[in-house]
Amino acid sequence: MVTERQAVTLTVEEQIAWITLADVERRNSLNPALVGQLAEACAEITRAREASVVVLRAEGPVFSAGGDLGSLGVPADDPTAVYRGFEALAGLPIPVLAAVHAPVIGAGVSFVLACDVVVAARSATFDPRFLDVAIHPGGGHMWRLEQRVGRQGVAAMVLFGDVLTAEEAELRGLVWRSVEDDELLDVVRRMAARVAGRSPELVRRTKATMRLSRALTDPAMAADIERIGQDWSARQPAHAEAVARLRDRIRRR
Repeated sequence: MVTERQAVTLTVEEQIAWITLADVERRNSLNPALVGQLAEACAEITRAREASVVVLRAEGPVFSAGGDLGSLGVPADDPTAVYRGFEALAGLPIPVLAAVHAPVIGAGVSFVLACDVVVAARSATFDPRFLDVAIHPGGGHMWRLEQRVGRQGVAAMVLFGDVLTAEEAELRGLVWRSVEDDELLDVVRRMAARVAGRSPELVRRTKATMRLSRALTDPAMAADIERIGQDWSARQPAHAEAVARLRDRIRRR
């Protein structure tokens, strides 16, 4: 019997799900083992409902090297298969936070684009590099990238091959924050713990509203959708409990 290598690990601690890309030998490339195990990890998180937030991180000197060298150069029978891991991450009903410690290359940048918030260490760089291997971007890469860096940013990174440092990525909106290498996990833990301390159902509902609002162009319709969500939240026990705690803190001052 051939045992499939462990390319992705999943642990849940204090309502924080840690997904780790651990296929160091293959530089966390988009090979079938990693893609399949990532999709399975996301499915398990959704099924178990034990976590309120997900942190995506990686092991090794490269966060992800993008396309698998063993597959490049050969047209795939199913060209969408390689993107199933990204789709699973982007489809999670709870917030997803990326902790990027090292360079992200090629299609690996789609890991970043599938997450809600990205924190990057100074050692990280971002280099799509699709055209360098004479292949067109896929999986909605350019659409997602434009949501972060704008149309000119897509042209600069994809067409002109402009590589961004962590600081430049922060300035252009590709990542939320860049930090010193030794601060990365502490910053990410604090941010994830803040989510884990909130009402799980409210967090899910708020992310769902954000996702729905992305397709809207009418501010009145967006306001109506938020009003429905806010009215629902105001009637939940968590709201009354949170207000009671706030009043108690104020009285103790």
